[in-house]
Amino acid sequence: RRVLEAAKRANQTGHFIWMGSDSWGSKISPVLHLEEVAEGSVTILPKRVSVRGFDRYFSSRTLDNNRRNIWFAEFWEENFHCKLSRHALRKGSSIKKCTNRERIGQDSSYEQEGKVQFVIDAVYAMGHALHNMHKNLCPGKVGLCPRMDPVDGVELLKYIRSVNFSGIAGTPVTFNENGDAPGRYDIYQYQIRNSTPEYKVIGQWTDHLHLKVENMLWPGGGSQLPSSICSLPCKPGERKKLVKGIPCCWHCERCDGYQYQLDEFHCKRCHFNERPNENHTSCTPIPIIKLEWSSPWAVVPVFIAIVGIIATLFVVVTFVRYNDTPIVKASGRELSYVLLTGIFLCYATTFLMIAEPDLSTCSLRRIFLGLGMSISYAALLTKTNRIYRIFEQGKKSVSAPRFISPASQLVITFSLISLQLVGVCIWFIVDPSHSVIDYEDQRTTNPHFARGILKCDISDLSLICLLGYSMLLMVTCTVYAIKTRGVPETFNEAKPIGFTMYTTCIVWLAFIPIFFGTSQSAEKMYIQTTTLTISVSLSASVSLGMLYMPKVYIILFHPEQNVPKRKRSLKAVVTAATMSNKFSQKGGFRPNGEAKSELCENLETQALATKQTYVSYSNHAL
Repeated sequence: RRVLEAAKRANQTGHFIWMGSDSWGSKISPVLHLEEVAEGSVTILPKRVSVRGFDRYFSSRTLDNNRRNIWFAEFWEENFHCKLSRHALRKGSSIKKCTNRERIGQDSSYEQEGKVQFVIDAVYAMGHALHNMHKNLCPGKVGLCPRMDPVDGVELLKYIRSVNFSGIAGTPVTFNENGDAPGRYDIYQYQIRNSTPEYKVIGQWTDHLHLKVENMLWPGGGSQLPSSICSLPCKPGERKKLVKGIPCCWHCERCDGYQYQLDEFHCKRCHFNERPNENHTSCTPIPIIKLEWSSPWAVVPVFIAIVGIIATLFVVVTFVRYNDTPIVKASGRELSYVLLTGIFLCYATTFLMIAEPDLSTCSLRRIFLGLGMSISYAALLTKTNRIYRIFEQGKKSVSAPRFISPASQLVITFSLISLQLVGVCIWFIVDPSHSVIDYEDQRTTNPHFARGILKCDISDLSLICLLGYSMLLMVTCTVYAIKTRGVPETFNEAKPIGFTMYTTCIVWLAFIPIFFGTSQSAEKMYIQTTTLTISVSLSASVSLGMLYMPKVYIILFHPEQNVPKRKRSLKAVVTAATMSNKFSQKGGFRPNGEAKSELCENLETQALATKQTYVSYSNHAL
């Protein structure tokens, strides 16, 4: 009743279909004033009949003839609303004293209890069991024999379960192996017809179910059978998780992540290169992505590379056309063309990095990604080392240092470059180049966003090793550029090379945190490829802009400055350079900030004039 009251308070009238046991049965009290909430409830009662003679017997019971029943006096007081003891009466109470003249069925309402039949059958079952037990254990004897004194309860239980007789209502009384009697029930439904509530028999159970569905009414008076299942069918992509002990009830669990529904009860993980479809009923291949030419991540590097290649070719054409002019000769034609080749390869590397990865593309990446930079920095390192050795030699003697001829410089440059090529060849032997599809890099929590990345088999560590040698050349070249920073700018290319290397170092210092700091980003492939290609192109652009654009400008727009200088002997050149260095060092120690002497000024002027002819001389005389 309280459950029905709670459903009414929760405004759930008509929501539930109640199932009641025989303790509810066909009673009015549980549903009184709750008729609408209880409408459609299905209850059961054991099938029973009234026992003839019991009403006459029970109605004749009084306090005088039923003293053996110790509870009868309490029943008498409750049934007739009186008290047997005068002392139990309270002053002013409406309860009267029992007179013993009250009669059951006359002075009170009476209806035979529905379980009388079962009580009588139970007594007879005990009697039959004792009778059969006595017959087997005490044959031919009257009363209890020693084998039944006392009675063994376990043994008696076996006899009780084995009885078989016709009960008071004519139905057989038997028990199964669990001690249960055959179930015989009437099935009721609480219905409201024409605003009149009643319990209506809709079926019965005697060994199996007999149900008249057409006689059933449901909340609201409808005859449509409500859904009567423990669990709804699972949706596609869900597996059944059975409730323990209840095979017809289950919970539906979604096959989440990269799992798909294998069968009704199991989920299975897709293959590493597959992902589940939208409803997780099967697996589909993970889409493969690569850097497309039309992507904004590719357009910017390609544009820079194209402009750089055009500019490089323009410089090469200009140098070839004016190959015999003093400025081209003074810049060291052989190393200039080597350096321009390296710059060209740096720009061309952009196209290899964006092209679709395959065997040939990945092999060319390994070769040219570090080769272009190695060629550039090997040439610059050879130049700065040559300048450094010349002026260091000038401090000690007037003799020329070894290996400063153009042929020697080319041999040194190609020796440095060959180390890069040897390293790449060893790499090819140890680990042949090939393209791979990386399914782990973008294996997101949501399979819908999972992608396979088509890329070359160059890991971050391999990339560091590939570029490491070029970085070493760059750092070494920077060191020599710092050492030759004091050489007058009219004497050689030391200062432009120095500025080139300083700027290049800044570019690559910015590249490292950007490249390796985005290793966990979803856009890793795009960011790292774009960063690498732009950094390589910027390095080439710095070298091209600082070392060659000023020369091209003079060649094309100020040809009057592109004239030969007066030649001097190597001895005079080195002597003048040495004197200049000495005077420069002493100039910082003048006492009291005195001005230079006229002699010093004349000597410096002569030395500077001599220096201007050095580069031209070194290319012609050496």
